[in-house]
Amino acid sequence: MIARTAVAQDDTSGDGTTSTVLFIGELMKQSERCIDEGMHPRILVDGFDIAKRATLEFLEKFKTPVVMGETPDKEILKMVARTTLRTKLYEVLADQLTEIVVNSVLCIRKPDEPIDLFMVEIMHMRHKFDVDTRLVEGLVLDHGSRHPDMKRRVENCYILTCNVSLEYEKSEINAGFFYSNADQREKMVAAERRQVDERVRKIIELKEKVCSGTDKNFVVINQKGIDPPSLDLLARAGIVALQRAKRRNMERLVLACGGEPVDSVENLTEDSLGWAGLVYEHVLGE
Repeated sequence: MIARTAVAQDDTSGDGTTSTVLFIGELMKQSERCIDEGMHPRILVDGFDIAKRATLEFLEKFKTPVVMGETPDKEILKMVARTTLRTKLYEVLADQLTEIVVNSVLCIRKPDEPIDLFMVEIMHMRHKFDVDTRLVEGLVLDHGSRHPDMKRRVENCYILTCNVSLEYEKSEINAGFFYSNADQREKMVAAERRQVDERVRKIIELKEKVCSGTDKNFVVINQKGIDPPSLDLLARAGIVALQRAKRRNMERLVLACGGEPVDSVENLTEDSLGWAGLVYEHVLGE
């Protein structure tokens, strides 16, 4: 019962589990003394109910309203966050994270909608110190481009989120290909390569269509792989391409940048594209 209470407290408030367990333990300790003196348990339960109602009435009068309109009261939110964080972390780090926590929640907050905390991700980087923690008001992907000629920083970008294989794939079923000489093998390899190159060309054609004659850039974020020849074609076209993006990041990309995720390069249109003001690659450590 105590364990279920602690779980419910954590699910509801995210804090106070230790205090809840200690409080229940003290109530049970005091109740044991009364029972040893001959008091009936029903009387104790009625007393707990009376105390609960009195506590709720007091909290209703004592509570401080928090304004969460277009301009939320950040100072009250900081006080709440600081109180909680100082029970978990040392003072310097808790005070630093207070501002970060409040800003991160306000960043994803939508009026009249519950806050989805899964839109805030904590990423652990194995370099520097905990006090170097900072908030990135955007989406962080924990991998970069795999081509040396691709730009590391681009502004005013169209974002294509896709789940399309841009690499040679092995058959998912047991299949065999037989050839009698090296020329036949080369033809088979060339045919496989043409299929992948055709997909890449369609992406390049869309880029030329929407970016031609402007200062806009084009970024491809793919959930599947992109092989070196495809990366080379994209780099020559001035496209920044990322591969093996996590599924959860693909969902966040659509929410943050707009557009629609695509699983085929057939009939690509500008309506499928999202938009980002800045995309850059930052290397941490070596």
